[in-house]
Parts: sequence; C-alpha cells; structure tokens
Amino acid sequence: MPLIPRLLLPCFPLLAGVLMGHIQPIGLLLACLFIALVLAPMRLPQWLWSLLVIVASVLLAAHLLPGFAPWQLAEPQRISADTLPYLLRLSWDKLLVGCTLLAWWLGLPSKPAQRPTLLAPIFILTLLAVPGLALLSGVVAWQPKWPDMLGAWLAVNLAVAVLAEELLFRGILQPRLIGWLGMWPGLLVTALLFGAVHIPSSPTFAVVAALAGLGYGLAMQVSGRLSMAIALHGLVNLLHFTLLSYPLRID
Repeated sequence: MPLIPRLLLPCFPLLAGVLMGHIQPIGLLLACLFIALVLAPMRLPQWLWSLLVIVASVLLAAHLLPGFAPWQLAEPQRISADTLPYLLRLSWDKLLVGCTLLAWWLGLPSKPAQRPTLLAPIFILTLLAVPGLALLSGVVAWQPKWPDMLGAWLAVNLAVAVLAEELLFRGILQPRLIGWLGMWPGLLVTALLFGAVHIPSSPTFAVVAALAGLGYGLAMQVSGRLSMAIALHGLVNLLHFTLLSYPLRID
C-alpha cells in the first residue's frame, strides 16, 4: 500500500485527539516524531531502527510521555464482585502506537499464504491453558458475566491494546529475535518480555501473560499471519472479560 494512504491511519485519530482536547501540543509534537520515525524513509541500520521504535512504542503505550490525556468513555463500574471498579477509557498514546505500526505493517511486502495444520491446536491449547493458569494462580476467579459495556470494551480493547501489543511484540520484536537467536529462543524471549511489561499489574499475572504471549507467538509463527495472533489475543481477552474476574482479583 502506498505511503500516503497509510499515513491516514495514525493521522485521523491524532487529529481527533487534538480537536477533542485530549492531546496537547507536546503530545502532538511527540506523536509526529514517532510517526516520522516509523514511516519516514531513513537510512538507519535495521537494528537501530527496531530499537528506537520499540523503546518509543513502550514509552507511549505505558503512558510515560507527556501530552496525552485519556478519554473516559464511562463511569467506573465494578464488573466483578471481587475486583476494583473498572474505568473504560481510550488511551490516545497507545492508539497512536497501534495505528502507526499498522501503517508500517501494511507497507511491508505481502507473504504467500500458508495452511498451517497446527494453528487450531495452538488456539485451543492457549484458550484453555491461559485462563486455567490464571485460575490456578488465584489472580482471577470464575465470574461469568455479560456487562452492558461489552461492545464498547471490545472495540477499545481490540483497536488499542491488542493491536498495539501484537504489532510491537509479534510484528517487530519476534521476527528479529528469531533471526538473531533461532526460533524457539526467539519465541520464548519474546513471550518473557511480553510477560515482563505486565508486571506492574501483578507479578503473578505477568507469568500468565508470558504463557499467553507464547501462544500468540506460535500462532504468528506457524501461520505467517499477524492477524492470527491478533485474533487469538482478542479471544483470550474476551474470555477474561466475560468469564473471569476483571481486571484482577483484589486480596
């Protein structure tokens, strides 16, 4: 896909955030620098470009850079009896990461389609093992529910959290680690790093996230399609939201 149409992906939400007053001038400047880093033709060594993009993406996705105020979409609600109230909001900085990396991904050469026989078992095992480990570890409990905010939550979760995380970890990081370390070490290191970024939520939850990250990485690796990792990630999150304590149990 040509560059100009791809530029619209990050520019539309960036413009919306500015017009709504959620993105301040310093945030706009940082966003433009990030878009230029990811999409503008540069003669940087591939390892240096990857490192800069990964660091910048993590800083934005973790809300560590100034100039971005989240858009609160609903009042805090207690979704599960054993959790704190949950606040549904749209994080413009993490949305920027997902949209910009998606614009980069769409500019890559297309790869021939594969018909992996292991994809279905990977989906099934991940969808069973990740909630199972979460239940056994005690970070969540069995809490089936169908909240009114499900549709809005699903849209925000897929468009912001899942998209940004999969493009960053499975789109950029995993192929490079596999190229440097080999398939299994690359998959495992990517999964461990994915778990590590979830440590602020809970160290135990980070272990669960690492197992999930391994499943997402395998789905990407055997299919050659990032969309499979995104789909599996979205399904795991949906199971968490509708069947288990959400976000996490409180002691």
